[in-house]
Amino acid sequence: MTPTTPPAAIAGLRVKLFADGADLAGMTALRALPFIAGFTTNPTLMRKAGVRDYARFGREAVERIPDRPISFEVLSDEFDEMAREAHEIASWGPLVYVKIPVTNTRSEPSYGLIHRLSHDGIRINVTAVLTLDQVERAVDALGGDGAPAYVSMFAGRIADTGRDPAPDIREARNILGRAPQAELIWASPREVLNIFQADAAGCHIITLTDDILRKLDLLGRDLADFSLATVRMFRDDAIAAGLAFAREVESR
Repeated sequence: MTPTTPPAAIAGLRVKLFADGADLAGMTALRALPFIAGFTTNPTLMRKAGVRDYARFGREAVERIPDRPISFEVLSDEFDEMAREAHEIASWGPLVYVKIPVTNTRSEPSYGLIHRLSHDGIRINVTAVLTLDQVERAVDALGGDGAPAYVSMFAGRIADTGRDPAPDIREARNILGRAPQAELIWASPREVLNIFQADAAGCHIITLTDDILRKLDLLGRDLADFSLATVRMFRDDAIAAGLAFAREVESR
């Protein structure tokens, strides 16, 4: 269960917490929490949540959460159609950010589209960013008099490859200094620790899925107490599963 007030351990952090999901009821409940500063979603999360009518979902989400930024992703793989979708998505509300993938599925970069849309006044969230070169080029596209924007660096996916994402996140934060209207997102986190890593790296925002949000009440927990709770969990699960060692009976 997600805490209703921010744990003391995160109350003083600079990084903003965004909820990442596609369940309308859950998003609405999280809106009541003042430490949830915004929302993101994506087609994978929507598929898991059973969303079928994208426009209806998006408009209802904005209606329920009119006072926080929400990011929705374009669906097309063609840049002309992405542009059309971006304008439609942006029309859902003034705090809507449109997620544009850094490339399409043919590895064609989307920086030209990002530049056009941003300078047309559409709030862009450049998504699926994993390299510093992509950060550099995204910032170049967003620079100047572009609209407020996000650059989502998928730190969790970087970590999945065995690399420490923190140094790249710190460098990405420096690069974003060239586009002061843009904020850096630590995307795809894997654990609560990532919140503190994102804050230390100077990240503006970290996105958190429900499974991580539910772990916030573990912050600062006594480790000896946590150890005992773990032992009890294993014992309770063994009993519930009916696990036992068969006793051999000697026949004489």
